[in-house]
Amino acid sequence: MEQELKTSSVLSKIRGIYSSLSSKEKTIADYILKNPKEIIHLSITEFADNSQVAEATIFRFCKRLGYRGYQAFKIALASEVVAPIQNIHQEITFDDEILTIARKVFMSNIEAMKDTLNLLNEQDMLAIIDALANAKRIDFYGSGGSAVIANDAYHKFIRTGIFCSVHTDAHLQITSASMLQKGDVAIAISHSGSNKDVVEAIRVAKKSGAFTIGLTNYYKSPLAKEVDYVLYSTSQETLFRSEAMASRIVQLAIIDVLYVAVSLRRQNETLENLQKIREAIALKRY
Repeated sequence: MEQELKTSSVLSKIRGIYSSLSSKEKTIADYILKNPKEIIHLSITEFADNSQVAEATIFRFCKRLGYRGYQAFKIALASEVVAPIQNIHQEITFDDEILTIARKVFMSNIEAMKDTLNLLNEQDMLAIIDALANAKRIDFYGSGGSAVIANDAYHKFIRTGIFCSVHTDAHLQITSASMLQKGDVAIAISHSGSNKDVVEAIRVAKKSGAFTIGLTNYYKSPLAKEVDYVLYSTSQETLFRSEAMASRIVQLAIIDVLYVAVSLRRQNETLENLQKIREAIALKRY
């Protein structure tokens, strides 16, 4: 049975162990089996409220199925109910040829992109885009590897005509956050969602009255608990390759989505600014 649970689909796993479940676990199982597509858009708190079962019980249920937690469970379920299951994720080994490594890395990125796309919530995205399109000012915060994403976001959003700033230094993050006001937006980027400096900056930004957004890989992270809205990226960790590497690609794609959507809302100003930037940059080229 244990080997079957590792290789079968999510719904098959649940059906396979259903008779051995406790009454609370059967309540969880019944809800998943009846609403598989709904589950992938629910946070663990929403799932707990809908099923009238404690979050801890849901987490343990996911662990019993063989997943690291609720997020990993949702990713597996999403790939099953949204599209046919394609087991294209492969571990990189010591003796892989360079093109084999390239294929595995590319396919891992593709899989992470698909998983994240399946988990995007339309209502949350629209609320975030509305806030960004109408913002007086946008702050981007990121440290370490996430600083790359924050800088890329600034590089794009400056074209919309909205006043933007990016801060990768902890002191500047919290200083800028304290100057925000109602109508401003702060976006914090952290793969783990546990970077103390970034979380503190977003906490200060929220206290200042700003609309706050988090971009992270982890549902129950400190960052996710602090912000008004969260955008989740998903990825898998492999030998020689941390999950943060794939999530970086996914987070860049999410920033692109937000930028394009906001640009469409502010198309006249964005197009005018793009032309100005092209003319200015032309002077820097041979």
